[in-house]
Amino acid sequence: MAILRLLIVVFLGVSSLRQGIADDKPNIIFIMADDMGYGDAGCFGGKLIQTPNIDRLAVEGMRFTQCYAGSSVCAPSRSVLMTGLHSGHTRVRGNFGKGGVRGLGGGKGRVPLRKNDITVAEVLKMAGYTTGITGKWGLGEPSTLGIPNRQGFDEWFGYLNQRRAHSFFPTFIWLNEGRFDLPGNSNGKKQQYTHDLFTGFALSFIRKNKDKPFFLYLPYTVPHSRFEIPDLGPYDKKEWPEKAKVYAAMITRMDAHIGYIMKLLKELKIDEKTIVFFCSDNGAANRYEGLFDSSGPLRGRKRDMYEGGLRTPMIVRWPNRVPSNQTNEALWSFTDFLPTAADMANIKPPEKLDGMSVLPTLLGQKQATNKRFLYWEFFEGGFQQAVRWDKWKFIRREKDELLELYNLDDDVGEENNLAATKSGIIAKFQEYLKTARTDSEDWPIE
Repeated sequence: MAILRLLIVVFLGVSSLRQGIADDKPNIIFIMADDMGYGDAGCFGGKLIQTPNIDRLAVEGMRFTQCYAGSSVCAPSRSVLMTGLHSGHTRVRGNFGKGGVRGLGGGKGRVPLRKNDITVAEVLKMAGYTTGITGKWGLGEPSTLGIPNRQGFDEWFGYLNQRRAHSFFPTFIWLNEGRFDLPGNSNGKKQQYTHDLFTGFALSFIRKNKDKPFFLYLPYTVPHSRFEIPDLGPYDKKEWPEKAKVYAAMITRMDAHIGYIMKLLKELKIDEKTIVFFCSDNGAANRYEGLFDSSGPLRGRKRDMYEGGLRTPMIVRWPNRVPSNQTNEALWSFTDFLPTAADMANIKPPEKLDGMSVLPTLLGQKQATNKRFLYWEFFEGGFQQAVRWDKWKFIRREKDELLELYNLDDDVGEENNLAATKSGIIAKFQEYLKTARTDSEDWPIE
């Protein structure tokens, strides 16, 4: 690990590092729900699920309506977030690859991050940050170089394997590089709910590191299935399908825990020097049409290349820095988190990232984020590509050679395919696609 960090210092350039720990470096907390829909929270149009603390984040911060996840499924979306490389360049491009290892969840093809993959945690460590993660990782099985402690995180507590994360009452999870047994869940018992444990870890991490810059990555596992929860809270008597009640209760439980975190920041008097991000890792797994309408006005859901699979409900809060109670339509994505975090930490990011620092946008300044291409690729059900540029959204499916083009300014629901009438715009996207990606041995185009 020491050698790796030395190599990273050389790679980033020693001259870019500030001496000491500057007082103006903010703490960074990145909270990410798992399969929460774009339209579930009240501040994004939700009517039925109670999210008072998430809504308060939006009032006290900025709500971004055109921010995009790294992918429409779990593992690649997290890989994009950690590396600043889109799904045509990042290491992990799907939940299952051709290579990789067999995971503890039983599935083949779990591709881990490797030694030369540089994560946002590694970059922030070189800027003097203490780094912690709790929740679901999904980027490295046990004993591989992809585990969090070998990818820049000082402390780690949670699930390595996304398939095992389907259970909220497992018999063990991971604490750093060792198993952490949960005896309260042995022999079929359900006494230790992992989501609650993750919040406890997060609160402890914040307390321990309140006097120095820290980065806390909190990829919660709710509201992903399997739908398990200790109690249904305010939804117990609702005449809804059982799964819908659990889904809502999971989001509301997470919302309450976000409230605990925000309360602690104020108690420790570090609220104003802490920037908090909140979003989902991809679109809703179930749209709950006619009930929650979890995708809101967007077409599609998880695993789709439409907006309902890719657009995420992003909120950013930083008192006296990020303007409060504002809505922003700037285009940005998970690729931008690493360079933005590096910018806040006053350190040069790795070269050749697909993202850019959107710190000016977060601070309410004008920034041209919509004149670049945002790219995604997806392999389940045949190779697919999607690109966003300005108001235009392009989708290409190799299996049926179908091209789709939508003007999202006029057609956010992607109902009117303009591919047949906009040959010039189509040509611009096709020219970009010639150099948009690199080949991957783990995700070959077949």
